[in-house]
Amino acid sequence: MAIKTIYVCAQCGEQASKWTGKCLHCHAWNSLEEDAVDSNAFQQIQAKTIEISKVSLEDAFAQRLNTGIEEFDRVMGGGMVHDSFVLLTGDPGIGKSTLALQVGLKLAEQGKEVLYISGEESVHQLSLRARRLWKRDIPPSFSLVSANHFESILATIKKAKPDFVIADSVQTFTAEQSSGSAGSIVQIRHIAEQLMSVAKQDAIPVMLIGHVNKEGDLAGPKVLEHLVDTVLFFEGERYQDLRILRAMKNRFGSTMEVGVFAMVEEGLQEVKNPSEVFLKGRKKGAIGSALTVTLEGTRPFVLEVQGLTNAADYNYPKRTAHGVDNNRLQLLTAVLNKHARLKLDQQDVYVNITGGFRVRDPAIDLAVVSAIISSRKEAPLPEGVVVMGEVGLSGEVRPVSQEQRRLKELEKLGFKEVWGNIESKNEILRIRKIEDISGLVRLLG
Repeated sequence: MAIKTIYVCAQCGEQASKWTGKCLHCHAWNSLEEDAVDSNAFQQIQAKTIEISKVSLEDAFAQRLNTGIEEFDRVMGGGMVHDSFVLLTGDPGIGKSTLALQVGLKLAEQGKEVLYISGEESVHQLSLRARRLWKRDIPPSFSLVSANHFESILATIKKAKPDFVIADSVQTFTAEQSSGSAGSIVQIRHIAEQLMSVAKQDAIPVMLIGHVNKEGDLAGPKVLEHLVDTVLFFEGERYQDLRILRAMKNRFGSTMEVGVFAMVEEGLQEVKNPSEVFLKGRKKGAIGSALTVTLEGTRPFVLEVQGLTNAADYNYPKRTAHGVDNNRLQLLTAVLNKHARLKLDQQDVYVNITGGFRVRDPAIDLAVVSAIISSRKEAPLPEGVVVMGEVGLSGEVRPVSQEQRRLKELEKLGFKEVWGNIESKNEILRIRKIEDISGLVRLLG
């Protein structure tokens, strides 16, 4: 046996052949610890090769586990892929465990053997919550395990060989084969690697739940995101009903699709028509309010953008955005100041997307600008008008992508007039072409 000395970072688990004062991976100081491995052991292992022409796509891998929850399946790209490794993350209390439990119950109803492993709740607590979410009899193929010892959890999975595993959560499990306490970076990485091996070698799809840190990023080493096939982010305001499910990474589908849920007493409920929910309670003739249509993947949503301007109390005015990138708001405010001459130098500017929705689509630029102009001039937009367009630094309004898809959504909801630099023709909607900010200002008086 040939012993080889290596150095392992206690913070991220990265290996190095020689000691350095600073880890080259996570940049932590004095974190490398000496370890020894058998170098011959690695030389004796040979990976099995197969010609790509002999790989059959008619096997179970090509099929997907359709959960029956349309919003979830859409984000996944059509359902869970066999032997896939999925990471579900989000803020504490947002509903990650509730979503995972409902997915498991739906699969169990189809006769799939589902194993739910929790390191946070007892079996009695999980059973109570499952009965609250599932008004019918719990399927007999749905099993619960409450444990923190990872080696025993791994043995249970290998013995039971279920069709689907839910592990809640990675920060609560402890592996004896790895150093550190539960939730440490080394522990999280080791546990994730073992579960990935279960998913790939034993062909068992695994959903791992993970927490986020106070900055809103995924807790644990960045390698955790590289190990999994799909990273699902569950977001929303804790004191609002709406929840948004996004795929931050998806090897088997698009990362542009979103799923919309509402948190009700019986758990998470699918929202079939999000536009109706986002516009609920909107006051007619409201000053500083503009309607727009945005795209998330292939789905168009009609949203309300609210803007407010107020005299600044200090020499440096505030620019606050909720649901929109704050840097984007700074840019649009500067464009208005320069090209619309609104004199916002001594005005605080606030922008909000109702419903707690976060938008990255530049097509809402014109709606943000319209809401700010409406508030500053104290003049509401005409009733039933929808505005959409990207605003450039020289004050021009540019066309948006997939215009037809957006216009069809507006037709369906009964809107009659659209403002923007729109190139498509539509017999039902009246289109007012706006090519620059000055034209918008004239329309708003």
